[in-house]
Amino acid sequence: MLVRILALLALVAASVAAQAQESRLDAVQKAAALRVCTPGDYRPFSLAKPDGSFEGLDIDLARAMAKSLGVEARFVKTSWPKLMDDFIDKCDIAVGGISVTLDRQKRAFFSDAYMVNGKAPITKCENVKKFQTIADIDKPGVTVIENPGGSNERFARANFKQAKIVIFEDNTTIFDELLKGNADVMISESVETIAQQKLRPGLCAVNPDKPLQYGEMGYLLPRGDVVFKAWVDQWLHLAKATGEYDRTLAAWLK
Repeated sequence: MLVRILALLALVAASVAAQAQESRLDAVQKAAALRVCTPGDYRPFSLAKPDGSFEGLDIDLARAMAKSLGVEARFVKTSWPKLMDDFIDKCDIAVGGISVTLDRQKRAFFSDAYMVNGKAPITKCENVKKFQTIADIDKPGVTVIENPGGSNERFARANFKQAKIVIFEDNTTIFDELLKGNADVMISESVETIAQQKLRPGLCAVNPDKPLQYGEMGYLLPRGDVVFKAWVDQWLHLAKATGEYDRTLAAWLK
């Protein structure tokens, strides 16, 4: 009985100590800056411009989030292969079209999902009927092109065993490779395939309203920091409830 009481007291003490620890929410306000990691190569979510600044849906939302905290948003360029390490070492939050995955969840919290956005193919418009399903794509003679280190590459390697998979480093020009005929198909988030078909005449999203795989997008947050996560989740909820999120989304998908 005494052992159980001591164990209970230890749990209570640990809980009190955890609550007393400073949240990243406090640290951000003290520093007057929200450090935001982003790969900056993923329209319409985040794109690094030649002058070093960033633009996109998630960039606008991160700035609005920082404004609500009364701080400055400071963007930190990363890459998909280095995303998790850079986020943990350098940033308070990470944005830019980040898919919610169990693997990433091992090292970080995710905010509530702000978008349901599954994987969809994009190809030349003349080939849309040829690449309707995973089975249609996974054939000898088909070349699938993907950016390195993210969920697109993981999806391709998990699902395509006969098709050739090519990894292309520059995610900002990767879609031009389809137009040039250097690859047949790319798998990406459905919202990006919609954005890219508008930017690049000749490319068409394949059934973006019926994705090949269910997916969600969220923001990476420090693992274990329930106070900061609660604030970000509440901010997202209010941004959607007030229409701010929809207005920002519409501006980038028009």
